[in-house]
Formats: sequence, C-alpha cells, structure tokens
Amino acid sequence: MSLVRNFATVGGATLLSRLLGFVRDVLLAAAVGAGPVADAFVVAFRLPNLFRRLFAEGAFNSAFIPLFGRAVEEQGDEGARRFAGEIGAALLFCLLALTALAQIFMPLVVWALAPGFAEDPAKYDLTVLMSRIAFPYLIFMSLLAFIGGILNTYQRFAAAAFAPVMLNVVMSLVLGGVLLAGVKTDLTLGIILSVGVTVGGIVQLLVVVIDLKRLGFRIPVFRPRYTKSARRLLVLGIPGVVAGGVTQINIAVGQIIASMQEGANALLYFADRLYQLPLGVIGIAIGVVLLPSLTRQLRAGETAAYQHSLNRALEFSLVLTLPAAVALAVIPHEIVSVLFQRVRFDAAAVDGTAAALTAFAFGLPAFVLNKVFSPGYFAREDTKTPMQFAIAGMVVNVLLSIALFPVLKHVGIALATTLAGWVNTGLLIVVLWKRGHFAPDLKLLRRLTLVLLASLLMGVVVYFAARALAPWLTDTWLLIRAASLVLLVLTGMVTFALFTQLSGGSNLLGMLKALTRRNT
Repeated sequence: MSLVRNFATVGGATLLSRLLGFVRDVLLAAAVGAGPVADAFVVAFRLPNLFRRLFAEGAFNSAFIPLFGRAVEEQGDEGARRFAGEIGAALLFCLLALTALAQIFMPLVVWALAPGFAEDPAKYDLTVLMSRIAFPYLIFMSLLAFIGGILNTYQRFAAAAFAPVMLNVVMSLVLGGVLLAGVKTDLTLGIILSVGVTVGGIVQLLVVVIDLKRLGFRIPVFRPRYTKSARRLLVLGIPGVVAGGVTQINIAVGQIIASMQEGANALLYFADRLYQLPLGVIGIAIGVVLLPSLTRQLRAGETAAYQHSLNRALEFSLVLTLPAAVALAVIPHEIVSVLFQRVRFDAAAVDGTAAALTAFAFGLPAFVLNKVFSPGYFAREDTKTPMQFAIAGMVVNVLLSIALFPVLKHVGIALATTLAGWVNTGLLIVVLWKRGHFAPDLKLLRRLTLVLLASLLMGVVVYFAARALAPWLTDTWLLIRAASLVLLVLTGMVTFALFTQLSGGSNLLGMLKALTRRNT
C-alpha cells in the first residue's frame, strides 16, 4: 500500500473521530458551558491524556516501534512476540503503579497543574474527584498505543486509527443523556462525565485487541522483569518523554498559568479542539505511518526511498496544513460561533475562544512539521537530539507565557505555545538537514512556494466570502448558520484546489488517483 494511501487510512479515521469529537464538544458546551464544571473536566480529562501522550504515544512509541521493527526483521515473528511480551508486562506494571500513586497524591497533582483552582475549594475538590475517576483511562490508552505500535509495524493502521472514534461515540451518548435528563448539579455532572471517559477508554482498547486477534499475533504473558529489551527501551524512551510530548508539556504549562484566569482553561480547551482537527488528521496520520516506513527503509539500506518518503510526507502535510491554518486565522469567530454558541456558551466565550484560535492557527504548520521530522530521528533510534530541542521549546514557552499572560491573558498562552512550537520544529529541520538526513529536492521547494501562495489567495477569498455571508452566519436559526459555514468552507476548499492544481503547487488529482488505485 502506498504512503499516501496509508496516510489517508489513518487520516480518514482520525477525521471521523475529530468530527464526532466536535459533536461531543458541542454537547459539552451546551451541558456545562465555560463554568467551573468545564474547567474541572478540562483538567481531569487532560491529566491522563498528558501522561498518555508523554509516555505512551510520545516516549513509548518513538522507542518501541523501531525496536519492535528490528525484532521482526532480525528475529522473526517468534522473537517479536517474545519482545512484545517482555515490554507489555513491564508497561502494564508501570501503569498500575503510576495509577495507584496518582490516586493517592491526586490533590497535589491537581494543585500542581491548576494552582488557581485552590482559591475555589468547591471547584478544586470537584477536579480532584473527577481526576481520580478518569485517571484509569491512561492504562487503557497506553495499552492501545502498545498494541497499535505492533499493528502499525505489520502495516495494519485502520483499527488503531479508528479506536478514538469510540471515545467520542461513548461521550456523545453520555452528554446527550445528561442534556435529555436535565442534569444540573455540578457534582453529578462531574461524576457522569468522568465515568464516561473511563468507559470510553475500555471500548477503545477492545477495538485494537480484536484486530490483533485477527492478525494472529499472540502476546505471551510474562511476569514484569528488567530485561535487556526493557533496558534498551528505557534508554530510548526517557528522552522521548520530552521529545514526543513537547506539545502536551507546553499545554500543561499553559494550563497552570491559565488557572489564574476564570474560565481560561475552558476557552483554551475549545480553541485547542478546533486546531487539533487538522493537526490530528494530518500530523498524527503522518507520524503514525512515517515512523515504521522510515525504520523499514533504513533497515533495508534504502536511502533513496527514505529521502523520497520524507520529501513526499512534507509535501503532503503542508498541502493540507497551510490552507487549514490560513482559514483558522481568517475566520475564527465564524467557526467558533456556529459550532459552540448556544445554551451556556455565550458571546463572550465565543470572542475568547476565537482569539485563542487565531494564535494557535499560526503554529499549526509547526506542530504538523514536528510530526514529519521527528520520525527522521526516531527511525535511527536517536531520541536524545529531539529531547534537547524540546527542552529549548519548553523554555521559550514558559518564558513567553509568563511574559504575555499579564498583557494578553489566555491569548498570550496560546501565542507562546505557537512560538515555542516553531522553535522546536525549526531546530529539528536544520539539524536533520545538516546531518544529511533530510535533502529537500527542487520539486519540493517549488511546490511548497506555490502552495503557500495558493493558501494566502484562498485566505483573501474566504475573508470576503465571510463578509458576504455575514447575515446568514449570524442568523437565529442554527441550520442556516451551519449551512452558511459549510458553504464558506467549501468555497475555501474549491478555491485552494483550483489555485494549487492550476499553478502546479501539487498534483491533487494524482493524489486522488493514488487513493483510489487498487493495491497490487
């Protein structure tokens, strides 16, 4: 299967998940607004996700996939099963120990991540309770990442990509029930939402377990031991904690500072959800597919194929990312108001979320490029270099967040995250290029210039189209507003596609044929 088709498989499943995620967030906004329950839910939900993305998706996958790929190549399926069993046992033991500690010290953890909540004892206690209920989600998601890494190595991407859809299905059903039942009590709302998160984690894990069974890959059960495999994974994984989770670390820093402003965490959450749509569809899809592909090509000594994969991944990512970033920066208010403004999510919440979304939009290309270039290091089992760059990005993020928050409030946090992302990604690109591990071809440079121009031209068209559609975008009927936003989005997509195809910025028709061509 071609690289583009693999991107499309993961990206398509992620798109479905993110679209259902919007349904979830629309229901969440209606059920809890931007008040204390929303603030508590953001922290409670982000806490296991922070650890998941730091340890499971970041450190674990960046270290596990290259090592597991080596085991498959050098030791065959039997050796790979033994390796997976040893690592799986160690992973589960660590997850259970971490969860137990988190349950005991949760009040301190919440205070560390949201110190501003301590000024409101009711919100603080609610956040602690919700975090305790939701934290086991980490166990299920980490095991999902582990099994997903095995499936991806065997070129089976669909199940792990589809699994997050189930969380949004479960949470949408829970929130729909809350709204229908008219639940108003903060404590009851908090407990129901937290239980929904944990149940969603269990359902997601079942999806990949079923696909692993279909593959016929049985993971042997061992007692936890500090084996040679575990030691090697630990050596590679510790730097990956920082390198793979830099975005999450920056978000955590922002969360701590934002807790000093009432409702700021909720505003940043909803803005984050919007720019995470293209980041998830493009960046995560590329990161998932590219790492095992580059690892396999390097193991086989196929340097030319490696460079081709990296160049095409860069082109493919920016063809989709640049227009999305421009659109989010040009019409943030229209997007936020149509999607979220109803019931307890008022005009002030729309303004605050839209302002943060604009700041995040400028960092979207950097966040996606991080997913493109990090595998260039991880495939060589180099997690230390990205760790150093991640530290530089974190320093920039912390300093700018502290400096900008008194002036720009929560928007300053979003802007600091964006600038830190560009610092980290810029370092990744420059060093990979200097080492000769990234050689951009002339076709790539020419096409990216044309894609940037097409994106800017699309932004101009979308801006004036939004002005023309303003009466319908602010109509009292939600259906009319939604239809107007869809028309606005379609206008941007068609405009960009025409500019790009006619200028030669990218062969979109060729990509479409690659997606529909049967694998031979």
